[in-house]
Amino acid sequence: MSHKRIPKRRAAMAAGGVVALGAAAILLPNANASQDGGSSDDAAPRTLKAADASDLAARLAGLLGDTFAGSYYDSDAQQLVVNVVPGDDDRVVTQAEQAGAEVREVDNSMGELRSGAQTLKSEASIPGTSWAIDPRTNKILVTADSTVTGERWDRLESTVEGLGSGMATVRKSAGTFKTFASGGDAIFGGGARCSLGFNVTAGDGSPAFLTAGHCGVAADQWSDAQGGQPVATVDQAVFPGEGDFALVTYDDPATEAPSEVNLGDQTLPISGPAEATVGQEVFRMGSTTGLADGQVLGLDVTVNYPEGTVTGLIQTDVCAEPGDSGGSLFTRDGLAIGLTSGGSGDCTAGGETFFQPVTTALEAVGATLGGEDAGAGAGEEGGTGDDSGAGAVGGAGAGGDAGDGSGAGDAGGVGDGSGSGDAGGAGDSSGAGEAGDGSAVGGGDGNDGLTG
Repeated sequence: MSHKRIPKRRAAMAAGGVVALGAAAILLPNANASQDGGSSDDAAPRTLKAADASDLAARLAGLLGDTFAGSYYDSDAQQLVVNVVPGDDDRVVTQAEQAGAEVREVDNSMGELRSGAQTLKSEASIPGTSWAIDPRTNKILVTADSTVTGERWDRLESTVEGLGSGMATVRKSAGTFKTFASGGDAIFGGGARCSLGFNVTAGDGSPAFLTAGHCGVAADQWSDAQGGQPVATVDQAVFPGEGDFALVTYDDPATEAPSEVNLGDQTLPISGPAEATVGQEVFRMGSTTGLADGQVLGLDVTVNYPEGTVTGLIQTDVCAEPGDSGGSLFTRDGLAIGLTSGGSGDCTAGGETFFQPVTTALEAVGATLGGEDAGAGAGEEGGTGDDSGAGAVGGAGAGGDAGDGSGAGDAGGVGDGSGSGDAGGAGDSSGAGEAGDGSAVGGGDGNDGLTG
């Protein structure tokens, strides 16, 4: 493992994985890719970085009102595409074009799509299913894993058909939706192994970190070594329900908690949080599979895990495996996007992975991420966040052993989506709380330690 020493005090556990990856070098050299700005008087779509596209989409959603029907980032053209439903007033559409977006007329309004999603929630909250509004198709994308068969599949299909023609599509996933659990080295609590997502500052100014909520409900105290003394204590945790996140505070208030992701042979400074955008390129770090990349496929996703329903997640095609849960999702230019929640498949056959948005987690727990000590470097370079990252997916299997993954999805399945399922039992190493993974660990000797 590649480590960086921090003198003085105990060092915090660093975000990301501990796998040494030569391919990680692709992230930093390209962080200063330029942006073509386009004149404000030019109605042609502008070339935008993914982060700028997200900001523009938020502004246009307010401007367009009920005409707005979603948006996504075209990573090939580096442009924001905004969906609108035809109306009597074309002036707002013209304003959207002048702002630099490519405007596309669609049939389904956001109100209709959200109503369809609500129907799915009330009538088809079946374990092993998920759904999200897909702005690229202007439909609800419904995914069913391999456990959804027989009567449950018929129920799902019937509900989708009842939404009407052109409202939703259903596809099958070969894997099984679960929180990614594993045994191995990362952070440990009550027999569970999980990963640190991002170091943050709690509302009272104390050093802390974010991780997956299914880890936070598994154990109250966490150590940087298996069987070691606790170094951090869970302050807040949510899972299942409206998210999958936990705030864990370091027991030593003098802990140095750098805002960075460890890439194995280098670190990437994290300048702050950012909203995800459909079509955006993202990277994930985990101790089992190392560094992987892909695209955001959906936002505000509902996932029906065996432990209960979780809402408000990000769906991606980034692969992950047992041992990657809780790890960091981030952009090329150092923006924190999400925390690994769960999914299906693996990094051989592929699959889908769901992430807790960092922005909503920070707001819920009252913490902050980034700042003067975190922003130097990548966050200021203005990286595109959208250049091809295929070469960055490497080093899978170089990290911690996947272990036996015991019990990730076997705790108290809830079929009605009420979110009341057992999250694995604090301290019970056989429950869902064994969701594993991928963070570097630090600080073993009291005076100096590791960033990861």
